[in-house]
Amino acid sequence: MRKLVLALAVLLAPLAAKAQAPYEKYLTMAGDAPFIVISKTDFTLALVDEKGEAIKEYGMSCAINYGPKKVKGDHKTPEGIFKINELLNAKGLSHDFKDGKGPIKDAYGPWFLRLDVPGFRDIGIHGTPFPESIGTRATEGCIRLRNEDITDLKQRVKVGTTVIILPDTI
Repeated sequence: MRKLVLALAVLLAPLAAKAQAPYEKYLTMAGDAPFIVISKTDFTLALVDEKGEAIKEYGMSCAINYGPKKVKGDHKTPEGIFKINELLNAKGLSHDFKDGKGPIKDAYGPWFLRLDVPGFRDIGIHGTPFPESIGTRATEGCIRLRNEDITDLKQRVKVGTTVIILPDTI
């Protein structure tokens, strides 16, 4: 029995190591760690270290519509590799979600991490006054985190951090 357990341990060790580094395949795309991998399918944002392991994972919300962002107003989240180009203190900023409620103060939570999405200036990762939307398709194109999560993430990233947004799988 002991030999069987040892044999299984030897066979399963490589699988366990692989399971611990689920983001390893993105290391060459990111170039530098830590980096962010966003799954629109799983509603997760992972902050990843230089070994391809998640340092931290957060639940998130993405755009209402599926597919990559192509034009302003299409309510789609972009897909591809981007960089954070600004860490903006978003306290006090408002936004009208066109839901009949008018402008909502602190619509982006405490922080807005602006992404360098070609052709779009205001796409980013930010907080929300609607924490119940996390885990759903609810945004106009941005990635939305709980306010405590965007505050935590902001402390772990910098301008230049790579953000990989994976394509939808339906």
